[in-house]
Amino acid sequence: MGSLSTESFDEFLDSLKRAGIAIINERELRERLAEAQRWRFAFATLAANGKSLGIQFVNRRAGANDAQIWNTFARFEFPTQLQALFAESLKSEH
Repeated sequence: MGSLSTESFDEFLDSLKRAGIAIINERELRERLAEAQRWRFAFATLAANGKSLGIQFVNRRAGANDAQIWNTFARFEFPTQLQALFAESLKSEH
């Protein structure tokens, strides 16, 4: 469980991008996560409600590596429920 305290939101976002996720208004997202004490909670909130701030997550390629996305969420110790909601939101964008 050491990764919870040692891995940063920068590493998390970079991992999502390598999995084929584009982040619209990434600068705003990074600024808000940098200000948060609990960046995982802040990410979950912004992933669900960030559209009003212009923050969106888009599947850059058809069939982005779902396993890679799930592995990223698991590696950074996000709850399974958030993983499922995030994956569903990507599908609803198309």
